[in-house]
Amino acid sequence: MAERSTRRVTLADVAEAAGMSKSAVSMILNDRPGTRLSEDAVKRVRAAAEELGYRPDPAAQSLRLGRSKSIGFISDKVTLTRFASPMILGILDEAKARGRTVLIAETRGEPGELEHAVDAMLDRRVDGLLIGLMVARLIDVPSIPRGMPLVVVNGTTALDHPSILPDEWHAGHTVAEHLVAAGHRRIGIVGDLPRVMDDLRESATIPSRFEGMMAAFDAAGVAPERVEVDAWDPTAGYDGANRILDAHPDLTAVIAANDGVAFGVYQALGERGIRIPADVSVISFDDEELAGFHRPGLTTARLPYEEMGQRGIRMLLGENEPAHERVAMPLIVRDSVAGPRPV
Repeated sequence: MAERSTRRVTLADVAEAAGMSKSAVSMILNDRPGTRLSEDAVKRVRAAAEELGYRPDPAAQSLRLGRSKSIGFISDKVTLTRFASPMILGILDEAKARGRTVLIAETRGEPGELEHAVDAMLDRRVDGLLIGLMVARLIDVPSIPRGMPLVVVNGTTALDHPSILPDEWHAGHTVAEHLVAAGHRRIGIVGDLPRVMDDLRESATIPSRFEGMMAAFDAAGVAPERVEVDAWDPTAGYDGANRILDAHPDLTAVIAANDGVAFGVYQALGERGIRIPADVSVISFDDEELAGFHRPGLTTARLPYEEMGQRGIRMLLGENEPAHERVAMPLIVRDSVAGPRPV
């Protein structure tokens, strides 16, 4: 059996097979309007291209059209965090549906690496830049050419570039309302993290989460107890839960600042023989994968990384007007919240 040739099929090959000129074939395969070529000619060219396995040369198209049909995606910790996969999935799916490829770079949060990554993407003639952060915060973006689209997913920039952020205010409001609607009035919040509350470079969204919670509690006439922690992880959640329960043993519900904190709260309650949700309800934010595997399953507001990635692509390609969009964080209701026990 003869080996299949590895030579790339060219426009000239398609033109010869179709019995037409290269210019006519180019107009047909590039869908140029106003060609005045017959329907029969179009069908003949496309049939020849399919039979020969013709694929356009991306480099040649880029030089000719000034577009590479590629998007540069730059992240801070795309290989080091569990949240990266949904965001990348949303970006890749939306880009593929629009005939775009995605080039990926990571800065790992190192000084100067963002500028290096941007320069590398511009050298590759990308049609737009998408910067995706794993922690929503304010960043500085290096100078980019005029007319180069740039959108930040899960973050903001000092130059106020278009951005996609989770709607933390409404998420906090929904979580608080969920507990109030279940009948809770003695509620504790484990997770006040002072260093993120007044510094946009630490968090551009978390203050809104707490503002939403407090707005709902104020409307309901509820004054929650609060405890500070030094990190958002299970160890801090465990310690914070023990401190708030020691001080306020009559609590019937606990809001954890995120799922990591909630895992520590679960452990502290279990060691005390406190049942979830029969004795104390627990609710949280993020919807990490393990949230659904806890027993009982953790009710939590989901961070919409996949949808944020999708919207970022649509905005970058001009399908949505450049703006500051907020994406809803749906409440994933499981079994960790119930009404308080009768006294």
